[in-house]
Amino acid sequence: MDFTERLLKELTEAQGISGYESDVRAVIRRHMEPVTTVQQDRLGSLICRRDGKADGPRVMLAGHMDEVGFMVRMITDEGALKFVPIGGWWNQVMLAQRVVVKTAKGDLMGITGAKPPHLITAKERDTMMEKRDMYIDIGATSAEEAKALGVQPGDPVIPVSDFTVMGNPKTYLAKALDDRVGCALFIQAIQELAQDPDGHPNTLFGVGTVQEEVGTRGATTSADVVKPDVAIVLEVDIAGDVPGIKAEDCATKLGKGASLIVYDARMIPNGKLRRLVMDTASENGIPLQLSSMEGGGTDGGAIHIHANGVPSVVIGVPARHIHSHAGIIHRDDYDAALKLLKLVVKKLDAPTVQDLTL
Repeated sequence: MDFTERLLKELTEAQGISGYESDVRAVIRRHMEPVTTVQQDRLGSLICRRDGKADGPRVMLAGHMDEVGFMVRMITDEGALKFVPIGGWWNQVMLAQRVVVKTAKGDLMGITGAKPPHLITAKERDTMMEKRDMYIDIGATSAEEAKALGVQPGDPVIPVSDFTVMGNPKTYLAKALDDRVGCALFIQAIQELAQDPDGHPNTLFGVGTVQEEVGTRGATTSADVVKPDVAIVLEVDIAGDVPGIKAEDCATKLGKGASLIVYDARMIPNGKLRRLVMDTASENGIPLQLSSMEGGGTDGGAIHIHANGVPSVVIGVPARHIHSHAGIIHRDDYDAALKLLKLVVKKLDAPTVQDLTL
């Protein structure tokens, strides 16, 4: 494995649903402390500052640390765990998946379950199973046994999926690519810019935000600390190159380059900043796909309306199967996004940033 693969493995295998991001925060802190000044806001977002050749503008690079998962709601008499979803889950992808329950006494392996098919009616077989009818089985036989193992309401539950290099060695399978990919991008970009003899004409802030999946909460609090003049949100994008998806609905594909999200439900990106990203990609032969999301949003939705407004844009890495137990990305897309990010950052000097809002 090279550094990028090791970094993605370390980040994606860290366990951190919304509100419980401490393991991820520790990984980012370890990589960032040698090259940045690190602080933490009171909600838990990690803010890593790297001073450049000029005192400003303040450039915020944001990737969210949290992943989708579950939280224990109650323990049944049989020792099964009822749960609430943390983040957006589609019922169809939830059953028969391994999870880890993090208790005060340690981690417990479990599996998501529901009534067996042998004991449901024909009508039930044709109906999507509701989340309220699912449970997590930790192998307990009573509520007392589950409690003795340390389980309590409020315990976080995280999908289990190891980082795996697939048959095509440029494709990676892992949980939490949404959005440990974004965290990896700002880590690598700042590390490499720190070694660049030309430096960068601004003050950089790499920010690992918390609780994006439940309402972009960490983006709101961390933006108040950073007070950015401009923001680049780093995310996964939805790859539409799977059966059943029409190009008119989603044309983004794995292996065809980084993506620029020109519209989502919570943010219309700054026009001049969008053009700067597109021109930079074109000038440097970086493949770039343009995409839009009519549903959903990113941390940019909170950051771009901070204070009196922040010119913002979202650079993404296409991913298949997000908001499930494992997704897939392509290394070429990640490398394209990283190269593009560094080049755009080096263009964001004071006159350029000032012109974004004129």
